[in-house]
Amino acid sequence: MSAHRTALRRAGTVAALATAGVLAAAGVASAHVTVHPESYAKGATDGVITFRVPNEEDKASTTKVQVYLPTDHPVLGVLVSPQDGWTAKVTSTKLKTPIKTDDGTITDAVSEITWTGGKIGAGHYEDFNVAFGQLPDDTDQLAFKALQTYSDGNVVRWIEESTGGEEPENPAPVLKLTAKGADAEGSSTSAASATASKSSGGSADTSKSTASDSDSTARGLGIAGLIVGVLGLAAGAFAVVRSRSAGSRAE
Repeated sequence: MSAHRTALRRAGTVAALATAGVLAAAGVASAHVTVHPESYAKGATDGVITFRVPNEEDKASTTKVQVYLPTDHPVLGVLVSPQDGWTAKVTSTKLKTPIKTDDGTITDAVSEITWTGGKIGAGHYEDFNVAFGQLPDDTDQLAFKALQTYSDGNVVRWIEESTGGEEPENPAPVLKLTAKGADAEGSSTSAASATASKSSGGSADTSKSTASDSDSTARGLGIAGLIVGVLGLAAGAFAVVRSRSAGSRAE
């Protein structure tokens, strides 16, 4: 019986360590600055995109967020939603190639939005909503490079773009642009997000929560951790059966 208990303890320890390791990795994976929804139709008009900024430091708060909008494929008609505790500064840039629209020729577009004055504490995130008049229709995705400044002076640069399929260490938020009429996620999700934000007045209930609540990758890794744990327990049960069989033969 002593051998049986030892085998079970070892199996349980292995399962617990494996699960904890995977869940820890999930927490790290969820700590990226992301854009929501993940996709919109090319040329979409009158929508909202949300930049979600989680705080990944235990002993410092996020005090400044900078988001850079691409000017080679500009986003037109950008408006920033008021954010409790934060002050937004919008910077525009002259376009190299003016864009002709039904309302006239556009010669400049927003290139940077900087939020300051607020604070994102450890284990929380903040949603920053940005409305647009029109998205470009001549590219498959938009990368929004971002800088996240902490109260201790540390700056995390979310500027790396994926090149070989693997996610870089500090990925830039990317909005995928799909064929016109093929994307239902963008319009429905952004409308729901905008409605929730307006109804709450930008309160902490909707824009501040734990960083792990919103990342599908984290959930996937968590499920993987549970599977690893089950496999560990199965291995322990197998060890018990083997030890019993060995004991029976010895008798």
